[in-house]
Amino acid sequence: MLLHAAHAAANGHARIMIKTVDTDVVVLAIACFEQLGASELWIAFGAAKNLRYIAVHELVEILDTDRSKALPFFHAFTGCDTVSSFAGHGKKTAWEAWNSFPDVTDTFLQLSSGPTDVDFAMSLLQKFVVRMYDHSSSKMTVNSLRKHLFTKKGKPMEGLPPTEGALLQHTKRATYQSGFCWNRSLQAQQNLPSPGEWGWLADDDDCKWKPLWSDLPDVAKCLPELLKCSCKKGCGKRCKCLKANTRCTTLCACDGACHDDE
Repeated sequence: MLLHAAHAAANGHARIMIKTVDTDVVVLAIACFEQLGASELWIAFGAAKNLRYIAVHELVEILDTDRSKALPFFHAFTGCDTVSSFAGHGKKTAWEAWNSFPDVTDTFLQLSSGPTDVDFAMSLLQKFVVRMYDHSSSKMTVNSLRKHLFTKKGKPMEGLPPTEGALLQHTKRATYQSGFCWNRSLQAQQNLPSPGEWGWLADDDDCKWKPLWSDLPDVAKCLPELLKCSCKKGCGKRCKCLKANTRCTTLCACDGACHDDE
C-alpha cells in the first residue's frame, strides 16, 4: 500500500487516501509519510459504522519526526502479528512508559532502521520494560525486577517481565519485523536477512520458522521446584526450607537472613 502511495505522490498526487482495517498500515503510514512527498495522507480506517478518517500528516506533526519514524519498532516490540506481546501490559501501558522515558526514543529509531545488531540497545530497553511493569521501580534490569516482584510482591510467574535472555530474542524479532520488513515498505523488491539471525529457529520437520524464545535452559528442567518459605521472624521447625534440608534464599520472606549468623 505504501509503495503505491509513494508512486501516486511521485506522479503529482498531493492528497492520498488509503483504506484499511489493519493497525500496521496506520503505523507504517505515519513512519513513511515524510518519504512519500505528499502534502496530505489520510487513512480510511475500519468499516461500516466503525469507519473513521485519520489525518496521518497531522499525527506526524504532533508526534515529531523522530517519534514518527521510531513508531514501527515500538509497535512491533509491544506486540504485532509476528512478535508476541507482554502479558497483561498492552499498548496503552507501553505508550505511557514511552512518554515518561523519552531517552529510549533514539534507540527505537535505530532499531526501526535496520541495525546490524541489538546489543547496544538492551540496557535502555530493559529500563523501558521495567517502567512498563512497575513505573515507580528503581531497578535497572528485568532480572532484578523479576526477582523483586516474585520474592517481595508475590507476583505469579506469568505476571513477571521476561528474562534478559528472552528479552534479547524478543528484541531481535521486533527488530527484524520493523527494521527490515517494514523499513523496506517503499522498496518493490526486498532483500531481507535470514530470520535465523533475528530470534527465529528453522523447523525442518514443518518447513516453518518458529520463535527462539530464549537461549537459556527451561527452568522446569534444571530446577524442578522453586522452594521458598514464608518465615519473617527467623526460621523454625515449620520452615519449608529446613524441612527440605536446604538453605533459605532470597526467594524466602526472610531473604535468607536466617543464615547470616552461621
